[in-house]
Amino acid sequence: MCGIAGFARVGADREPTAVLERMTCAIRHRGPDDFGYYTDAHVALGHRRLSIIDLAAGHQPMSNEDGTAWIIYNGEIFNHTDVRPLLEQAGHRYATHCDTETIIHAYEEFGPSCLERFRGMFAFALWDKRRRTLWCARDRLGIKPFYYFWNGRLFAFASEIKALLEHPEISPRLEESLLPEYLAFGYLSGEQTLFSGIRKLMPGHWLELKFGDSEPALDIRQYWDVPAPPASPASRTEQDWVRECRRRLEETVQMRLMSDVPLGMFLSGGVDSSAIAGLMKRMVDTPIKTFSVGYSEAQYSELEYARQVAAHIGSDHHEVQVGMTGFFNALPQLVWHEDEPITWPSSVSLYFVSKLASSQVKVVLTGEGSDELFAGYARYRFYALNQRWGQVYGHVPGFLRQAVRGQIANSPLLSASLRRKLGHTFLGREQSIDSLYLDNFYSAFPEAEQRGLFPHLDGPSPYANYRRYWEAEPQRPVLDQLLYADQKTYLVELLMKQDQMSMATSIESRVPFLDHTFVEFAASVPQSMKLHDGSAKYIFKKAVEDLLPRSIIYRKKMGFPTPLRQWLMDPKVRPLLTLLEAPNGLLAAYSDRAQLRALLEGHTAGQHDATDRIWRLLNLQIWGDVFLTGRREQWADGLLSETGTLAAS
Repeated sequence: MCGIAGFARVGADREPTAVLERMTCAIRHRGPDDFGYYTDAHVALGHRRLSIIDLAAGHQPMSNEDGTAWIIYNGEIFNHTDVRPLLEQAGHRYATHCDTETIIHAYEEFGPSCLERFRGMFAFALWDKRRRTLWCARDRLGIKPFYYFWNGRLFAFASEIKALLEHPEISPRLEESLLPEYLAFGYLSGEQTLFSGIRKLMPGHWLELKFGDSEPALDIRQYWDVPAPPASPASRTEQDWVRECRRRLEETVQMRLMSDVPLGMFLSGGVDSSAIAGLMKRMVDTPIKTFSVGYSEAQYSELEYARQVAAHIGSDHHEVQVGMTGFFNALPQLVWHEDEPITWPSSVSLYFVSKLASSQVKVVLTGEGSDELFAGYARYRFYALNQRWGQVYGHVPGFLRQAVRGQIANSPLLSASLRRKLGHTFLGREQSIDSLYLDNFYSAFPEAEQRGLFPHLDGPSPYANYRRYWEAEPQRPVLDQLLYADQKTYLVELLMKQDQMSMATSIESRVPFLDHTFVEFAASVPQSMKLHDGSAKYIFKKAVEDLLPRSIIYRKKMGFPTPLRQWLMDPKVRPLLTLLEAPNGLLAAYSDRAQLRALLEGHTAGQHDATDRIWRLLNLQIWGDVFLTGRREQWADGLLSETGTLAAS
């Protein structure tokens, strides 16, 4: 696992190596073991290496036999030993045992279609000197990141945005039009980022920049997508489906044990990570190392469940607890690592468990992806119920439905708790995907609230990107539409969090559920084998019943909770709310001061729960200080001092 950075431009660059050094030093945490550079008249390629495979011979940038192709690469091709014999038979000569070299030779042999042969996670840039072409690609699911900047003359790319900002021609500027989507979701689901001009190469895409006789142009193409479910699912018994799920899961876990360095497992105590740990136990000769994170607030901690699983499989178990002060003090540095505002509080917890694991291993397996493949989130079931009953309720005259919604929102005859619960049902909402699903389960700031707090924001609908995927194949069954849209948006952000927080501590994380062949299998599984009589992830849970106690497999999902609401009510944290009103902060330029103060005062008075909205605003404010306002050093010691005041230098 590594960090890559580089650039190509029209015209000569006076100090390419000096620029590369600054760019790669910004992401040294991704590869503390080694570094290297390659430059010529057109391109500059830089690399930071975290040595995992072929420790002695894996230096990058790496070339082919005659130096006409050069690559920098971040990731793992788990089936590279299967691809290698075919390339050797075709006459390609290897100098190492690295998967990096397989990419070069496969490109020489097959061109861009070589991607079809790879199983793994990757982001790379390959310079073809003969064709004067820079070819870059990102893995199918978006496990590894790839950011780029292109203005028609300069093309720059990197594993993290902060490396791009080290290029002297790239300055950090806010992309204001994207603030509505950020406020709603906490992340951006399209190719744009909050930095104007900096984009993501989307999962399952490659790009090509060719230097010919004319001006270079960027060509971006999609090479893979999650397949639509078959119109008629395969005729299999339930037992056959379960057996096939287990066989494929064993294969993908076994494949991700490839390593020349120690590896372990992030163990949450949920069924996903626990099942992978149970399979790992059967595949290795020594006790596996497991790592867990939790809180002293027991109702938010899954540590006890993780301990039960660790005892059951006999792992060498380690854990860390995160407290309120440590959590908030880490936030500015972690916003810097993620490059954009942190979406979920669990990113902070993930950083702490990654830091714990990095003292003993260089590679960990994780359980991300299962929920998006097999409908593990409660929102899928609730939306299906709401939609079904909402269709019936739609026959009630509109004025009556509107009156009911008004009573649910404002009636003093209903308790606040009952109003909140009814407000999440078809009785309290319109029947659109925006209202019944996105506002209901995702959005911290629905569009109407945004207009009140941020009266001058102007941009596309915050839901436009999500709806693009939701509407892409309307013939899909509703559950498959939801899963597909989440896989293309929500899951990509989860994977970014997983990558940035683990790489912040210089360890590689691998996600067995997201082997693309396993994803394709999951897409073919009938809906009834995903949601079955109200049970989520039915096929997966049946497939791992022999690995774990039933109390682990069928316990209620907690979803990596954080005691954020409780902490934000603590008087020691009140200065953080004051931070949101700072006159020289990013929020001051966009928010209505009176509306913001009313939101904060209502929360501290217990009139409403604004935890999610405060979290969005806090991260946006910190992000502005870290990247835009020049006030990053103010938070060098964290947001809170030991006495609970704002830490300032």
